[in-house]
Amino acid sequence: MRRKPATAVSGATASPSVPSSASSALSGLSAAVPGETLHRRIRSDLEQRILSGEWPPGHRIPSEHALCERFGCARMTVNKVLTELVQAGMIERRRKAGSFVRLPQHRSAVLDINDIRAEVAALGLAYRFEILSRNRRRSNADDREQLGGEGTQAAGRGMLLDIVTRHWSGDRPFCLEVRLIDLAAVPAAADAAFDTEPPGTWLRLHVPWSSAEHRIRAAAIDAAQGELLQVEPGSPALIVERRTWHAGKGLTWVRFTYPGEGHELVARFSPSMVAASQP
Repeated sequence: MRRKPATAVSGATASPSVPSSASSALSGLSAAVPGETLHRRIRSDLEQRILSGEWPPGHRIPSEHALCERFGCARMTVNKVLTELVQAGMIERRRKAGSFVRLPQHRSAVLDINDIRAEVAALGLAYRFEILSRNRRRSNADDREQLGGEGTQAAGRGMLLDIVTRHWSGDRPFCLEVRLIDLAAVPAAADAAFDTEPPGTWLRLHVPWSSAEHRIRAAAIDAAQGELLQVEPGSPALIVERRTWHAGKGLTWVRFTYPGEGHELVARFSPSMVAASQP
């Protein structure tokens, strides 16, 4: 049942029921279309504000109470609209914080070694990174397996660089990077500052490579990752692990952890000439 907006009574002072910030955010309400349901009108209005850029990624949607007051409807109607916008990937709900315009979903190529700075720039967002930890230590059996097995130069407890980096897009964490670099294969990495460019970019610019392997899987974000990525523990994550070699020797192993709802991987390929020649 629709609820009519409250109207001021002559001779009485009416207090505003919507905060000024919410009222400003909802100014310029579109005119009703004949035959259009209130539910459809609310959704169209919110969609238009998002798609036009009036409400950019990260913008906080007015509260359900403010929307109810503005449109003169029941909270159940507003809640249904917001749920539909979540399902459409246009907004996200953050626990105890409210609803926000969602960042554009990023698509990354499976077969390329992408630069994260370029990935974030493609979204139209500011990029930055921070080194969370950096340790020079001797390798163990697990490290040697990750770097490429016994063929790696770190075999026999060689030295490696163990480094953790957090990448940002705008004011939100974009992904978490855990990387091992074989210092026997890449000795210059030991003294690299990584102050103006992250480890992955530095490697791409300074170290030749001949082959790489991607492993992709889904996982649930644990408590430590959730704190660093600012998402709830148990949220879906996309895990991309990559090993890179040069002339058969392992150079680096890296694991990227992306919040799963905002990232997808895409591969485009064609048949090889041999396969194409087969019936």
